[in-house]
Amino acid sequence: MSGPVFLLDANVFIEASRRYYAFDLAPKFWVSLVEHAGNGQVCSIDRIHQELKRGKDELAAWASGHFIHAFASTDQPDVIQCFGEIMSWVQTQPQFLDAAKADFAGGADGWLIAYGKAKGCVVVTHEVAAPDARSKIKIPNVCQAFSVPFVNTFEMLQRLGVRFG
Repeated sequence: MSGPVFLLDANVFIEASRRYYAFDLAPKFWVSLVEHAGNGQVCSIDRIHQELKRGKDELAAWASGHFIHAFASTDQPDVIQCFGEIMSWVQTQPQFLDAAKADFAGGADGWLIAYGKAKGCVVVTHEVAAPDARSKIKIPNVCQAFSVPFVNTFEMLQRLGVRFG
């Protein structure tokens, strides 16, 4: 296998399942995620799996069944170290409101970026950079600060060579 490993944010799964790649409309999308996870090109993290399971819906069932093997543990020394560095940086950024910092600390986003940094992955998210954001810490803003590459779902699919139909 060559090429980057794509690390998926929860919104990649959620937006796809609720909108443009619903399970009944685009089953090939979901099959391709499982296939690319099987060859090591796509993954996510345990904390994203926890978010998805809270939905108690078709996506939660799919994640806990078909994709369960592709959720990596964040309980690894290099990931934990990177998470600490990210949280230290977040706390020193005066633009972010305290509530945004607290929300970020308690969610999966920081862990996702930490895993990406530690393991050299490309983060896949629907969030876009927002340099002036105050009330929400955007994944791309943190990725940029830590030189972690990021793309959206469609760029990932193109780079993986996925074709529907």
